[in-house]
Amino acid sequence: MPTSVLVVDDSALMRRAIKGILAEAGDFRVETARNGTDALEQLDRVRPDVVTLDVNMPEMDGLTCLSKIMEHRPTPVVMVSSLTEKNALVTLEALELGAVDYVAKPGGTVSLNIDEVSGELVEKVRSAAAAKMRRPRRMMPPIAPIKTERRAGKTDLVIIGSSTGGPQLLTEILPQLPATLSAPVVVAQHIPASFTAALARRLDEICQLRVQEVDRITTIHKGNIYLGKGSADVVIARRTDGLIVKSVPAGSEYRWHPSVDRLVGSARRYCDPSRLVCVLLTGMGDDGATEMAEVRAAGGRTIAESEETAVVWGMPGELARRGGAEVVLPSYEIAARVADWVR
Repeated sequence: MPTSVLVVDDSALMRRAIKGILAEAGDFRVETARNGTDALEQLDRVRPDVVTLDVNMPEMDGLTCLSKIMEHRPTPVVMVSSLTEKNALVTLEALELGAVDYVAKPGGTVSLNIDEVSGELVEKVRSAAAAKMRRPRRMMPPIAPIKTERRAGKTDLVIIGSSTGGPQLLTEILPQLPATLSAPVVVAQHIPASFTAALARRLDEICQLRVQEVDRITTIHKGNIYLGKGSADVVIARRTDGLIVKSVPAGSEYRWHPSVDRLVGSARRYCDPSRLVCVLLTGMGDDGATEMAEVRAAGGRTIAESEETAVVWGMPGELARRGGAEVVLPSYEIAARVADWVR
């Protein structure tokens, strides 16, 4: 049965272009709406499986429309946003409000070049159709104290990988890490370059640890979270003064960027794998599963987010299926377990 999609954009050219891309893919039934007000009027009639939603629209902007969709008929929403710093902030706010994913329009605010991201658009709409609508944070169960058998030895590094649904989840998990965490944290979140700085600033405002975007070679220290720059890869290396993290051009052999597999693989080369803690969160595909399974086999500690809370149980599910997860936990238990293992 075709996936029903409601395309919401104030540009008739953009509506026609997105509808054409989805129709050509062959497994979508597409309706369109010219703005947020029109979309809400059509919601009950169309009953879409997925909504693609523009950010800047007259009468009712994308954020207002999104909040009303989540109130009236919660539906997976993919935001379609141009590559500007202002729209990056709005898109991140949309992800916190419940949007599942986003596609960055190329070529400015009014773009006729949507074909440049047609493959990404189709893939993300398909993924959104299978996504689980997450509960609002206020309804998350409280974090219980963790009691686990502790292993001797120090943790050198915590690595977190995530994709679809990740930005919202990072704003829930990372603020729970204590300021006393005795290992640095490096995050590979699949994201465009234009969004990383805004996400890092947002996380830095709400976290007990300092958060910074990796846009240059940086010596890493405990008390810090390092967010890999989008549309590139982030890797670990070592100099005489200690471990460093740096942004490198996206490797063509990796499908998603920043690549979780490439990050973990680099950490295994420069750290004792038994002194790594790795966490694989929501996301489509299998990025991170191969290398984190190797960490687990070498005595490191690994967590896969459970299907219960993952927006898309692709990446963590693959780690679990390969036997590479020491534990499989719902999102609201992950920070406490990481903090316990690092102590």
